[in-house]
Amino acid sequence: MSNHSFTYRDYLRSYTAIGMFFIILLLATPFILVMLILSLGRLSNFVMERIAPLIVQPIFWISGITFNKHLHVEQITSPAVFIINHSSTLDMATLLALGLPNIRFVAKWQFQYNPIFLLIGRLTGQIFIRRKKSEKAIAKLQKTYRRILQNNLSVMMAPEGSRSHPGIIGSFKKGPFRMAMDLGYPIVPVYFEGNRELSKGGSLVTKPGTLTAHIHPPIETADWNLDNLEEKIIGVRTNYLDWAEVKNDSVSPLG
Repeated sequence: MSNHSFTYRDYLRSYTAIGMFFIILLLATPFILVMLILSLGRLSNFVMERIAPLIVQPIFWISGITFNKHLHVEQITSPAVFIINHSSTLDMATLLALGLPNIRFVAKWQFQYNPIFLLIGRLTGQIFIRRKKSEKAIAKLQKTYRRILQNNLSVMMAPEGSRSHPGIIGSFKKGPFRMAMDLGYPIVPVYFEGNRELSKGGSLVTKPGTLTAHIHPPIETADWNLDNLEEKIIGVRTNYLDWAEVKNDSVSPLG
């Protein structure tokens, strides 16, 4: 188990970084909103690919974090369903720092309680779902299929759902994989290395260190069906366990 004891400097850096993030977001929001409104939303991809990574860079710099993106392929596949391991509040900043092409995030409904996230999220076409109401969440995702396909959008999801789960890699829910099947998209696994070690669970405090986002080769879903879906999900999760070097994991592979 990693040592998650934090020093006074860690607290000071972390809260300074959080404050700076909201100041930058507050200053950037009017510009982003005007740009999106005047372009009728056509600059949403520019916001996600170029502006979002710039906004989170001060968080990493103030926190003493070095962010790396490691491609295990020649180029990033798009459109696709991207999936991540989710165990830290740093994951949100890391997601934005990736600047993936044509990406939209599937996020929990509660993010909309923040008016800034609500405005920018809605105008850029992010997908908000109520995770505890699985039937409504699935229905919400299915309604977005036409928009996703028409605009060649990629989708980012966390198969573990919540960052609070036993083990380093939690159980995988079927939602992202069923969505990939329905859309006819490949799945692109992204493994975050270092996020869990630098900031545990829901803590807003981080340590200095290195984060690396490993973007792995796409997994084709053309031969996936409801009969072999669970077996395919277990195979994908096994890859994450290997990347995390987890041995004898006893957590059920499916949620």
